[in-house]
This record gives sequence, C-alpha cells and structure tokens, in this order.
Amino acid sequence: MTDFLPYCRQLIEADDLAAVAEALTAEMLTTGPRVEAFEAAFCEATGAAYAVACSNGTAALHLAMMAAGVGPGDAVIAPAVTFLATANSARFVGAEVVFADVDPDTGLMTAETLAEAMGRATLPVKAVAPVHLAGRTVHLPSIAAQAAEVGACVIEDACHALGTQMDFGMGRQRVGDGSHASLACFSFHPVKTIATGEGGMVTTTHAGMAERLREGRSHGMTRDPDRFERADGAGEPWWYEQQSLGLNYRLPDLNCALGLSQLKKLDRFVQRRRSLAAAYDAALAPLAPTVSVVPNPEGQDPCLHLYVALIDFAAAGTTRAEVMARLKSKGIGTQVHYIPVHRQPYYADRYGPISLFGAEAWYDRCLSLPLFPGMSEGDPARVAEALAEALGL
Repeated sequence: MTDFLPYCRQLIEADDLAAVAEALTAEMLTTGPRVEAFEAAFCEATGAAYAVACSNGTAALHLAMMAAGVGPGDAVIAPAVTFLATANSARFVGAEVVFADVDPDTGLMTAETLAEAMGRATLPVKAVAPVHLAGRTVHLPSIAAQAAEVGACVIEDACHALGTQMDFGMGRQRVGDGSHASLACFSFHPVKTIATGEGGMVTTTHAGMAERLREGRSHGMTRDPDRFERADGAGEPWWYEQQSLGLNYRLPDLNCALGLSQLKKLDRFVQRRRSLAAAYDAALAPLAPTVSVVPNPEGQDPCLHLYVALIDFAAAGTTRAEVMARLKSKGIGTQVHYIPVHRQPYYADRYGPISLFGAEAWYDRCLSLPLFPGMSEGDPARVAEALAEALGL
C-alpha cells in the first residue's frame, strides 16, 4: 500500500536532530541562551522589532491579550472560523467575545464583517483578533483602520501564516512585522510551517509590550534592578519582584534549539509549500465546479499551512464524512478547519444563537487536503485523482 498521507506532518532532518542533541548536553535546558537566539532569529525572519518566545500558540494569544491590557468589561472581536484558542484567549483575561462573520470563499474576516460585529458589541471593543486562516491574511490596513476608530488594538492570530508575504499597496511586507498590528502571535506545533514540538512566539514593535510579554510568561516577575519597586531589595543578588500576575509560559532551550534549526530552512519550507499548492491548484481545476480552489487575496504570496478545497458535497450526492472515509481507505488523511466557534456549546450557552452565513457556508464546504514539505511532487495529483473518485466525478 502507498504510504499514508496525513493532512499535515513535521519535517525533521539530521541537522534538527543534531541541534537538539547539542542542546541536551548544554549547561541550561531552559531559560538559557538559545531562547534569546531563537527570538533574535525570528525577528530577522519576520522583520519584527521584538519577539518573545513562549510555550505554544495558545500561550502566545493569552500573553498578547494580557500585554494589550484586555480584561473584564472589554469586548474582543474574533472571527467565527478559527481554532478555539483565538476566542478562548479573550475569555482567559475576562473579556467577552463578539464573533465576526467571514468571507464564505476564503474564511477570512473582512472590513464589512468586522463592522457588522462592532455593531453588535455591547461593551467597548478593546481588541480585534483577525485570523490569517490557512496562511492567507486578512486585509490588515482596513482592519487596523476600523480598530483605530474605536480605540482598539489589533492582535493578529498569525499561527497559520509564518512565511506569508503581502503587498497592500505599500510595498512588500511580512506577516508579523508589526506594520498594521500591535502584536502578532505564532505557533510552532508540529503541523505548522516550522516545528519546535510545541511552542509559540509573539512579535511586536512596542518595547513596553515586549517587556510585559516577558514578565507575563514568567509569573509576572522581573530580576531587573532598574525596574524594582521596593528599595529593600537593592543590591541583593537573589532579589526578584512580582509586579503583575503571570504564568509559566516559558519555552525551553531544547525547543528553541529545534526552532533555530528549523528557522534556517524557512525559505525552503515556504517555497516547497507554494510549489505543492500550485500543483494542487492545477490538479483540482478539472473538478470544478464541484470542487473549488480557495482564491488568494490580491497582492498576497501566502505560505499555506493548510490546503483547503471547497466542495459541494450535495451536488456530488455524498457527504463529507463519506468522502473522508473513502480517501482514508486510499491512504489519504484529511481534516476540517474549523467548526465555527460560535456553535461550540460553551459559547452558544454564553451568547445564544448567532446567524453567520459566511462561516456556515465555509464550514459546509471545507476539506483540508494533505500539505507538508515532505510530500512528493506527484502527491497532489494522487490526492486529486482519489478525491475525484471519492466524489464520483
């Protein structure tokens, strides 16, 4: 049988293994020099002024909400099509979530759906958390302009979008460079563009926010004598102060060693994903109109984390579950990204029923096909052929 193709998989090579092995013999396994080295390399890769590593993408979103001062009595607008963590991070700090609808063909928040969500907010909007779904970005200038009108900050959920570039008419920009947002959050889960096992990063252009992020990931604690508030610790070499409420969201040197090794290959990984996505586009074109390719927004050169096909299952006379089962029998794994968050019992119980046409239309049709750098050149055609058979086309 042909090797099974999961919807996503990390690519770990000999240099990655060597980097982790070297870190294992180092003096410090955590809070050591590889953390700052990974942060510095990430700044170079994204164009960010500051980068703060943390334990995972959810921690990155939580820390960003904390650094932005979001809390009880505030509203955060997040798209309905995303992973749970985007909305949950607002709830972690006591804020309420207002779910925005999305474009049914891209799954992205738009200026129009943001405006509609703002109109439903009953609390002051403190933050807007757009999600760069599958690696494609929202139109950040329009989102940022609307957020500024109500005094809200923009916190990008860029967990899918490391390596994506875009041009909004102001020249080429990189996701995470801080051009249009106060903070951007990334994930290094094994299915993402680069892997650290688990891991996350927050980028920002604001020195003060970077400092709050660092304190937040380590119990709200500082060892910097210049920032001490109490004089009785002056000159004491062991002294530290907790000046805010934080958590243990640190990323160990072991993970950062893997991240540094993976980051050196970012350009290769990005180009590989783009090449595979182009092969999918060509292979799936004959399956239209039953199968549609998600369009890339104008001016974007995305690094796709997910390759999502939009499928009219009813027109094919089948169901998504049946198609997924048929593909699995042929050695092809698939996934659904995502069940709209406003439909989850926790949020439905809290906010009641909400009608969001775009989110429902995206969810009804989406199916994530295998996409990862270790795939072969012929795999997209193999998947497309199997999909056509599963749909009876």
